Amino acid sequence: MKGYNVAVVGATGLVGQEFIKVLEQRNFPMTSIQLLASERSVGKKLFVTHREIEVKETTSESFKRIDIALFSAGAEISRYFSPIAAQSGAVVVDNSSAFRTVDTVPLVVPEVNPEDIKWHKGIIANPNCSTIQMVVALYPLHKVNPIKRIVAATYQAVSGTGSAAVDELTAQAKQVLNGQTTIPHVYPHQIAFNVLPEIDVFLDNGYTKEEWKLVEETRKIMHAEDIAISTTCVRVPVFTGHSMAVSIEFSQPMSPEEARRILAQAPGVKIMDDPVISLYPQPWSAAGTDEVFVGRIRRDTSRPDGLVIWIVADNLRKGAALNTVQIAEEMIKREWIHPSRAKK
Repeated sequence: MKGYNVAVVGATGLVGQEFIKVLEQRNFPMTSIQLLASERSVGKKLFVTHREIEVKETTSESFKRIDIALFSAGAEISRYFSPIAAQSGAVVVDNSSAFRTVDTVPLVVPEVNPEDIKWHKGIIANPNCSTIQMVVALYPLHKVNPIKRIVAATYQAVSGTGSAAVDELTAQAKQVLNGQTTIPHVYPHQIAFNVLPEIDVFLDNGYTKEEWKLVEETRKIMHAEDIAISTTCVRVPVFTGHSMAVSIEFSQPMSPEEARRILAQAPGVKIMDDPVISLYPQPWSAAGTDEVFVGRIRRDTSRPDGLVIWIVADNLRKGAALNTVQIAEEMIKREWIHPSRAKK
């Protein structure tokens, strides 16, 4: 099998470390791997396929002879270095929000729109974590019975914000249990034993930027500009795993049984739906797994052509690192990329 020179940008972050884990677990065909991060992480050493590799600073020279560059270092870094990497000959798969709504950049979930990879111009965007799990669950239903309207509420884990948020939840939980006062730093309010209906900044229309991402990205990925979408995104005191309650209005009525049958055959989806034994997806059990879990499939009692479903996935894996690596795997499988740079 051909081998590829891979660069991981943001290698020391939560998603960057998950990139490394996923590449190892899936035996990604690598000839070499370069770990890149900011200046403060230079010199750190991480194990990749049983070898200790030193983290280097991301510079304009970092991408020579790189075939595939996986980015998860924030939008600002991606906007600056992704074009440089692409000009150097690498194909960039970017996990930030920098390019998701750019018309000339494909936004890809391999189970939904793999063909969009083909028209990239050096950069491919990885969607928002909540968007990914929602479209993986909804697209198989949409293909059979076009969706007219989506109303979604998300319950998003703190790891989606980064390691500082994970540390803050841990510290605050201890403080609350010990009767101490908490002082928030990462979030505007205490997150321990609390929920915050604020993810990213508020926009003029009253929605947050996170909520608007879910709207625009879903339409772009599913090639369905006419779907009406409304969202509320909530941060919850969970370490890993995003959950969603989604109401769907179809063009024609669809029974819960038909939805279960379709989703049971859908790629990347696992049904967990038996109320009798309290079987339904939970973030705790989804952590560390690759599937998008769906349960609580039931009729929407407010609409005869609607269903309500519950969706859960590991936001660091399928919501970020895994989907990014799957995009690269899809390029290789379809022979849309070749290790053309010299490996001397």
